[in-house]
Amino acid sequence: MTYSAEQLAEATRLGAATLHEAAGRIGALPSAIKPVASEMRIAGPAFTVHIPAGDNLWIHRALYQAAPGDVLVVSTSGGTEWGYWGDILNTAAIAQRLGGLVIDGGVRDVSALLTMPFPVFSNGICINGTIKGYDATAWMRQPIRIGAVVVRQGDLIVGDRDGVVALPEAVVADALVRGAARERDETEKIARITAGERTIDIYGFGERGGVLACDPITGAFSSWRG
Repeated sequence: MTYSAEQLAEATRLGAATLHEAAGRIGALPSAIKPVASEMRIAGPAFTVHIPAGDNLWIHRALYQAAPGDVLVVSTSGGTEWGYWGDILNTAAIAQRLGGLVIDGGVRDVSALLTMPFPVFSNGICINGTIKGYDATAWMRQPIRIGAVVVRQGDLIVGDRDGVVALPEAVVADALVRGAARERDETEKIARITAGERTIDIYGFGERGGVLACDPITGAFSSWRG
């Protein structure tokens, strides 16, 4: 799937959290997956890779199958305690003009990764080395599962310091429109709060029933209604 430059720019601007909400709260990858540097942002079509735990041979192969702008999205069969990616693979990915990496495993050589213009999202930093299993079962361009999310080839991957979301191609255009509308609405609400309004009034939270409040000193419960 090829997304337009305008779509990718808008996805980057809106960010992962807004698009996750705008798409109906779908596609959020595990919260442990974060950028190695907080300012890193990512937006591009997924190039999916499934590898055995502790084995990065097929990541090397995927580098030369993916197209410029593609985001490598790598499932590691739950093997989070290995460093699958480092400065050599990062350099190769830059040479191939790829869009970034999202992996449910560790990376290493982070001091170098921080200085390089390539966004890397992982669920941790790990020094454990990997093997090259030439007879191992692995695949590319097929659906993979990361956490509770199935990521398919061509899904739009958007990531920033809040996390990563994977959106099916069919919902992307609508999610971008809804995301922009959501952003405008939030900007308006922030202005109202800054002007002195209360969140419970803006959202109508004070008009629906009550809650039980516990006195921290006596332990007694009382009913509170906004």
